[in-house]
Amino acid sequence: MNNTIPMSNVIALVPEMIIAGFACLVLMFDLVLPKGRKGFLAWFSMAGVAIAAVATWQLMYQTIPAFADTFVVDPYSNFFKMLFYVIVAMTLLMSRGYLTQDRIHIGEYYHFILMVLVGMMMMVSATDLMTVYMGLELVSVTLYIMAAMKRYDSRSTEAGLKYFILGSFASAVLLYGMSIVYGSTGSTRLNEIGAFFTNGDAGVAATSGLILMVVGLAFKIAVAPFHMWAPDVYEGAPTPVTAFMSVGPKAAAFAVTVRILLEAFGGMKAEWQGILMVLAVMTMTVGAIVALVQTSLKRMLAYSSVGHAGYALIGVIAGTDLGTFSVMYYMAIYAVMNLGAFGVIIMLRSSGVVGEQIDDFKGLSKTHPWAALFMLIFMFSLAGIPPTAGFMAKFYIFMAAVEAGYVWLAVVGAVLAAVSAYYYIRLVVVMYMQEPDGAHQVCLGRGLKTALVVSMLVVMAMGVFPTPLVEYVQSAILQVGVVSF
Repeated sequence: MNNTIPMSNVIALVPEMIIAGFACLVLMFDLVLPKGRKGFLAWFSMAGVAIAAVATWQLMYQTIPAFADTFVVDPYSNFFKMLFYVIVAMTLLMSRGYLTQDRIHIGEYYHFILMVLVGMMMMVSATDLMTVYMGLELVSVTLYIMAAMKRYDSRSTEAGLKYFILGSFASAVLLYGMSIVYGSTGSTRLNEIGAFFTNGDAGVAATSGLILMVVGLAFKIAVAPFHMWAPDVYEGAPTPVTAFMSVGPKAAAFAVTVRILLEAFGGMKAEWQGILMVLAVMTMTVGAIVALVQTSLKRMLAYSSVGHAGYALIGVIAGTDLGTFSVMYYMAIYAVMNLGAFGVIIMLRSSGVVGEQIDDFKGLSKTHPWAALFMLIFMFSLAGIPPTAGFMAKFYIFMAAVEAGYVWLAVVGAVLAAVSAYYYIRLVVVMYMQEPDGAHQVCLGRGLKTALVVSMLVVMAMGVFPTPLVEYVQSAILQVGVVSF
């Protein structure tokens, strides 16, 4: 019996092995580095991300099935991996000053970031329900710990505990749904499940499994009514952790949701489209309405994140090449502009919770005009106001809905987007039309400055010249076909 591991398996897993290896080395270096030299670990982690990015780029347009068709490297997964590298790099750049100030600058932070990255990479390459679950749990368990990293802060401890309890319940629901699907189809591989539902009747059991899986994934994406953990966790977790979990795991969950629904449940499209329509309308409504009354900027951005999940769901509902394209494009743009907004919050933090309340931004344009300009651009982009990239992201989402025949859904999304613009513009009014209560203390290190400038340039450039990103995303479409514009 030949027990040799095929070389294709090794090649497919090279980027994940690089990140996992650097994560282990971070813990080893942390043991010998003096307390004041932990910043080296940030740059070391970024070096690992850069090397993994080069490895992924070498495989960018290849399709390599591995590990008995439970894992695949393809343009779709590689697109999201490249996005994850950007997210992790920007998070690392934004984190150092905050971690030092809040006395949590420890090597474990960088280890956890890299381990979450490994989990997200596994999720987007998974072609088997068990592989999906392993990647998802690696991400989830690590984020439970990161949310509670400020052990001296009761809000952080509460955030970690709530996230753990509710997340564990959602994971159990997801796994139960997977077990029902396995019992109905006799397989956990997405292509075999898809063939079963294409050639035969789904049945009540399989439909029940699909519903439970959608519920589990909806929790991870923070879709209403499974979003209640998000405001408390976003507010209580350290701000760099909040920024990271608001974009990275969300993008990974959307990527795996699209793959599962289109590859495994393509034959049940009518069933899951109906479910997702209800969830999308509820999510966009909750994100638009509840955020209006928030006084905490982090809670407002949490409900904003809920609303944006609803918009992205519209692309999933479309179930077409253009729908897949719009979700990928939306996740890329949302990641950059949301990270930028959290970067400004980190920049304004001086002590306690300063910089986390909307009133903390009063008169910012008069004391720090550049900081106010950064936040204005990110708020306009989140609101979908041209010529920012957020406008183009929403445009493609609504265009996918119209092309798929869901004009009413695009109209509902556009109306709720207009409503949600109020709370973004409210922050701009506070910054530019109110007098400051006192001097704002700005903590702007080189890493944070770099992350903010890059975010702002991307948001503006992709709003005016979206073609490069459009072509890149179009070349990485999962489904076979041509996207028409």
